[in-house]
Amino acid sequence: MESSRALLLMAVTVAAIGLAGANFRDDCDIPWAPENAYFSPDGHSLTMSLPRENSGCALQTKKQFIYGSVSTLIKLIPGDSAGTVTTYYTSSAMDSNKKHDEIDFEFLGNETGQPYTIHTNIFVDGVGNREMQFVPWFNATDGYHNYTISWTPCMVVWYVDSVPIRVFRNFSKEGVPFPVTRPMYAYSTLWEADDWATQGGRVKTNWANAPFVASYQDMVVDVCSCASGDYYCADNCKAKYYGYDQQYYCGGLQPDQAKAMLELQQKYRIYDYCVKYRAANKECDLQQY
Repeated sequence: MESSRALLLMAVTVAAIGLAGANFRDDCDIPWAPENAYFSPDGHSLTMSLPRENSGCALQTKKQFIYGSVSTLIKLIPGDSAGTVTTYYTSSAMDSNKKHDEIDFEFLGNETGQPYTIHTNIFVDGVGNREMQFVPWFNATDGYHNYTISWTPCMVVWYVDSVPIRVFRNFSKEGVPFPVTRPMYAYSTLWEADDWATQGGRVKTNWANAPFVASYQDMVVDVCSCASGDYYCADNCKAKYYGYDQQYYCGGLQPDQAKAMLELQQKYRIYDYCVKYRAANKECDLQQY
């Protein structure tokens, strides 16, 4: 718990405005298959299970927010997890034009002895295609690891165990879409995707190993809460962050953070959309960290 709180102080050094120290049971809903979720008596631990085909589970925070940091400790499915997808992400609701914003962690299962794939992406106005993938430098199934999404007016940062693995800066002035107006919820889901999740769908889910169980501890949500439909919410939340320390948010990562991220990417990144689709994405030629 202390490590996750320390990370949030580093990632978003503002006073907690939202659900800091959130309780899974009290501060979240289970909108899909509540029978597959189990809360500890104190509400600070949670398991979600995938017991059979066409099943799964989903967690959603009760409050929406614009800007902030969401974090939790996750122990992924042990053993043969091929075909399963565990997610931790933020997303807005679909608007009238069926567009939304989203910031993703997705953990793609694999055969016993093979590593998970850590898949990240960002959607703005319903358009994603900005994937970056990593293999974990740890066993993601034998203990809990901290996954954090930090979203400020100037950048989105994905952290794993206090280390930034990816940054997406706000270059909207250069014509790069960035999420700034749509309130989001934080989510986690567990579901079956064996048509694509493991080795492009070549390895299918072995249902003899079901139920597949992902475990969670100590959710921390440090955000600017935002009621749906509040016209001034985005500007008010932006002012709170800029009012605190504009240079901190817009100056990119600290030098030691940037160094750690670049070393990690060199060793463990296995896919970067900017390699294959650089010409189609202006941000790929701009300083991200």
